Amino acid sequence: MIGAGLAGTEAAWQIAQAGLPVRLVEMRPVRRSPAHHSAEFAELVCSNSFGALSSDRAAGLLQAELRLLGSLVIRTADDYAVPAGGALAVDRGRYSAALTAALEQHPLVQVERREQLELPDAGEIAVLATGPLTADQLAEQLRDFTGRDDCHFFDAASPIVAGESIDLNLAFRASRYDKGDADYINCPMDRAQYLAFREALLSAEQAEIKDFEAESAHFFEGCLPIEELARRGEDTMRYGPLKPIGLWDPRWGDVTDRDVRRANRAYAVVQLRQEDKDGRLWNLVGFQTNLKWGDQKRVLRLIPGLADAEFVRFGVMHRNTFLESPQLLEPTLQFRQRPSLLAAGQITGTEGYAAAVAGGWLAGTNAARLAHGLAPITLPPTTMAGALIQFIATAPCSQAGSSKGRFQPMPPNFGLLPPLAETIRDKRRRYGAYRDRALADLEATVLEASVLQLTQ
Repeated sequence: MIGAGLAGTEAAWQIAQAGLPVRLVEMRPVRRSPAHHSAEFAELVCSNSFGALSSDRAAGLLQAELRLLGSLVIRTADDYAVPAGGALAVDRGRYSAALTAALEQHPLVQVERREQLELPDAGEIAVLATGPLTADQLAEQLRDFTGRDDCHFFDAASPIVAGESIDLNLAFRASRYDKGDADYINCPMDRAQYLAFREALLSAEQAEIKDFEAESAHFFEGCLPIEELARRGEDTMRYGPLKPIGLWDPRWGDVTDRDVRRANRAYAVVQLRQEDKDGRLWNLVGFQTNLKWGDQKRVLRLIPGLADAEFVRFGVMHRNTFLESPQLLEPTLQFRQRPSLLAAGQITGTEGYAAAVAGGWLAGTNAARLAHGLAPITLPPTTMAGALIQFIATAPCSQAGSSKGRFQPMPPNFGLLPPLAETIRDKRRRYGAYRDRALADLEATVLEASVLQLTQ
């Protein structure tokens, strides 16, 4: 098992739970990646949120499926959840420490802290879950093995500020439309403040993109740097992470009074999400950035309530590597040219934490089945996990050397699921029907996967 991120942690656990010894190779702390800050397993590097909790949302349905499948990573996320409105967010440090301890203490898991410099031998059953920050030498081996060298994009992480440095005389606590508890800190802007902030973003200096020419970089649309959003138009940020709709500070007056609401509503709102159990750390939601650190401090302190912000972590940008999976992987996550080698997580082209866990569960389960002499399984295409993995294994993609039809990472979304037997126009009811069908269809897979327990 190569890599102890979200996918690797889940895969290693499933293999060990199937009664098989597993060597888990993790390069940290011997070598650190540009985005990681600790040596713990399953470190969350971009956000501490797994997305919406509600199972009639794409991310929430994927979480529900993983609970049904017995995912260690999602169960631990539930154990270390922190308030985040309708989302599943975790205390980042305690969460990763708990998963590290679970694997290090498992009698069938042998942890090796070293850098894996080459692909495993063809005779070994192995899972590659090195993530989007695969080390250079192994990435070179992977390019030679697959014959592909054009799969990368750039990803940027958001800054984190100390909670005690946020001015709550200007900011206020609330969740959008008052759903759930007031779990977010909101920094409202009037039009003049917003335009000045946007202009500062546009004029700020970006850090150099290492190892690649800047003009060759392309971003995953779901994780664009805030300065890139600012460049796309005056109102782009206001319809994205700075959307003010549904956020109201009671100090502005009665929200039910139309005249009061029209006179006092914010032009834009920056939201901060809690990073830890005690509320000492707060993440600027949607503020992935590649600005130089000095400019980050200067520009972000223009946000009302953050004039004296203490930055615990500045935003960083790094290269993400992913496979041209439609040409390389089966829906079982086995490499077509070497079925004993499987891949999981973001390196396969899935996007998002829960999606990485789903890939880890399937790759780990199938690696164990191969070792037990059983046929590998696929997940039902009516499930969010199954549809996502089916997509990455079958999506149209470019031929080597061509940028036309380039395969891009895909997050969980209902558009991946096959149509329902009957048309349901109401979106909430339709998504609920997708959920009911997915969880029902997943029951058979749970029973099939449990055959592993009978072979011990």
